Amino acid sequence: MKDVATPLLAIVGPTAVGKTAVAVECCLALGGEIVSADSMQIYRHMDIGTAKPSPEERRGVPHHCLDLVEPDEEYSVARYQRDAEAAIADIHARGKLPVLCGGTGLYLRAVLHGLDLPIAAADWDLRGRLEDEAQRLGAEGLHERLRQVDPQAAARIHANNVRRVVRALEVYLLTGRPISSYHRLDRPPCAKYNVLAFGLNRPRTELYRRIDARVGAMMERGLLEEARWLVAHGYSEQLTSMKGLGYRQLTQHLRGELDLDAAVYLIKRDTRHYARRQLTWFRAEPLLQWLDLAAVGDAANAAGAVCDAWRAKRA
Repeated sequence: MKDVATPLLAIVGPTAVGKTAVAVECCLALGGEIVSADSMQIYRHMDIGTAKPSPEERRGVPHHCLDLVEPDEEYSVARYQRDAEAAIADIHARGKLPVLCGGTGLYLRAVLHGLDLPIAAADWDLRGRLEDEAQRLGAEGLHERLRQVDPQAAARIHANNVRRVVRALEVYLLTGRPISSYHRLDRPPCAKYNVLAFGLNRPRTELYRRIDARVGAMMERGLLEEARWLVAHGYSEQLTSMKGLGYRQLTQHLRGELDLDAAVYLIKRDTRHYARRQLTWFRAEPLLQWLDLAAVGDAANAAGAVCDAWRAKRA
């Protein structure tokens, strides 16, 4: 019987591992287009700090799910799921191969497993009350409330991430279900896709060197000026977008709270910590086949291995 599922190649991994280079090579070889799975690259005007691939890096390969919203717009996982699925359907309808590429674990899981995402829209009154509660009780107090109703979510969400703690409590109070029940790891792959998924990694010391070098390159390309432009145009540090790596630390510098060297040090340190969390998330994903980029040599060799596996799967 002819396979009616949409073919989908996924290439994921921690920040700075080299996903884009491998994905672009695969697209050039297989006739593909990239669907980004990055929760920061959805924002317009935030190009350097989010490591959006340049026109030269894209090498003529179309990229989807970039620059979808302004930095002060709300954007949910449910909305990403709709946007990514629409892009995948469009790419496939034109006879091209959709290649999902990124490092935001929940975005990838939303597509690969067709998550049963919470349908509750934002309730701004409830959210305001929860934020007021966080002010009264402190971040730890609100986190303890979440732990009582959803210990799995509390274990995954840091107490200092008040925005996500508030959203988890909001979903529970509006739907009667803990938010962790929507994100179960044992949910089977989405039947609408015929997926081959690769996780890319490097030895930790090499990955950390690449992170440090990329942060340095971002600063040379004008990351500080990009952050200054965002602040000058009224984008508040309270926005989700402005809490992203790089922007948060440079906003502190622009307020006079950190000197520039300290801000850059914190960007590098916090990005390394983020990469560790990404790897923890991806190692729990059963669909992934892992590829060590240091062992295969370079992006072209890695892409060759991925393309060979894809062709064998489709034979």
